[in-house]
Order: sequence, then structure tokens, then C-alpha cells
Amino acid sequence: MPTDTDTLTELFEEHRPMLLGVAYRMLGRTADAEDVVQEAWLRWTAADRDAVREPRAFLVRITTRLAIDRLRQTQARRESYIGPWLPEPVVTDFGPAAPDSAERALLADSVSFAVLVVLESLSPLERAVFVLREAFGFPYGEIATALDRTEAAVRQLAGRARRHVDEGRPRYDVDPAERRDLTEQFLSAAAGGDLGELLALLAPDVRLVGDSGGKSKAPLRIMESADKVGRFLAAVARNGEAAYAVRFLELNGAPAVLVLADGKPDSVFQIEIRDGLVQCVYIIRNPDKLQGFARLADA
Repeated sequence: MPTDTDTLTELFEEHRPMLLGVAYRMLGRTADAEDVVQEAWLRWTAADRDAVREPRAFLVRITTRLAIDRLRQTQARRESYIGPWLPEPVVTDFGPAAPDSAERALLADSVSFAVLVVLESLSPLERAVFVLREAFGFPYGEIATALDRTEAAVRQLAGRARRHVDEGRPRYDVDPAERRDLTEQFLSAAAGGDLGELLALLAPDVRLVGDSGGKSKAPLRIMESADKVGRFLAAVARNGEAAYAVRFLELNGAPAVLVLADGKPDSVFQIEIRDGLVQCVYIIRNPDKLQGFARLADA
């Protein structure tokens, strides 16, 4: 492997987006993912050059193992989390990482709120196998080397993880334009506090998942049914006192809305759609998870 410092840096930077993608899908939090990738960089610069035959495989192995260690360390934090947990939202622009629409759809699906929430219920090893195999298409043999497991064991982990994810997540094939249109309709109805308009957009068994971490106002339990969700959203609109503005953007592979209150990030809304109706509403109001959007407020 090359030993020139500039070459080492270039090789690492070439793979950094993928490494961040792996770490974020493993951990659901940008800061944790960045910490893991930084530690991977330190180990990359200190590695025995003669022992590194394939830089990409080495970096993926180190990043994955570090992410597994970090995930195990943060499990206690997740268990004590106040209210429902959602991943930290990230702006998704896959660019050249996804050369065709099929690969882009796969990347978007693997980083969606629905999938990342289900991944929380997997073991760290199952989660690592799922991310490497399903999101990035790594061969079973390469995953086995990264995790220091046999290929047969990795195939078993992959099958178990895939079944669990398929059982736990909804699969809604919705045209992005349709999702954007319904998001705008939903936002308009919610902002206006019109219960009738809201109910017309909500599926009978709609769910609302609010993530505040106990640091702002949001439901501490998942709400279910059109009546409960509709009345809650209408009440929020009636009680609002701040000056609100909204920004449409793509988060976690799908259209979403950033709500600014008095010019500061207040919340993120995203919806899932089935048969032309809102099936799930995600609301993130934990200020720790909205820090990255402060720059958008000033744009």
C-alpha cells in the first residue's frame, strides 16, 4: 500500500462518503458516525502498510467494527430515552454514489426512518450485516472477513435480519412527486388546523411518531387512529404562537419539511403514504437532532 501522506489522505477521502453512510445507518446519529469515521482515519494512518492489501476492505472492516462497539456503548442511552426514538434526520443527496435510479432507490430505502427504526431492534451484528449487504451490496465473503465470522454465519445473520426488517417495516411504493404533493396538502391542512381537511388525508389507522427526547413538546407515546392524530395536529395549529416558516427538502431519502419558529429550527415533519393517504407521520423536535439545520435557517 502507498505510504505517501497525500496519497493516504486521498484514498481515505475517496471512501469517506461510504464510510459515513455505513456508520450512520449503524448508529442513526450523525455525530456518532463522524466520531467513528474519525477514529477509522486515525487507525488508517497508524496501520502497518505491509498488512493492508486492499484499502477499501480495510477501511470498511475498521469502520464497521468501531460502529458495532459504539452501538453497544449507546444501547443503555437508547433504553433510557424519553419517548419514541427516531434517527437524526440527514439531508440526502446521493449524487454520483447512485448512478441509476434503481441504486438510488435502494440507498434511499436503506436510510429511511422506517428502516432505521426497525434496525434498532436487531443485534449489532445483524445490523452490520444488513447495512453492508442490503445498502452497499458487499459480498458475503467480504462481510465475513470484516466481522471475523464464517461466510455461513454471515448468511444466517443476513437472512434473519432481512426477515425481521421485512416484517417490521411498511413497504409503500409511492412516486416522489405524489409524495411531495401530499406532503404540501398535509402541511397546509395541519397549519390551518382544519380537522375535516386533515381527516380527509389521513388513513384510518394512521400513526404519529414524535421524537422530543423529553426536551420539547411532543407526544411521549405513538399515537394511532385518524381521529387522535387529526385532533392532535389541529390543536397544535390552534395553540401556535411563534412565527413559523417552512422549508421543503429531502431527508433520509424522501420529501420532508423543516419548520422554523422565529427563524430557528423547531421540528422536522415527514409522512409515509399508502393508497393516496397518510399512513404515518414522523415529527422530530429533539433540539439535539436539529442542530445541523441551523445553517438552513440563515440561508
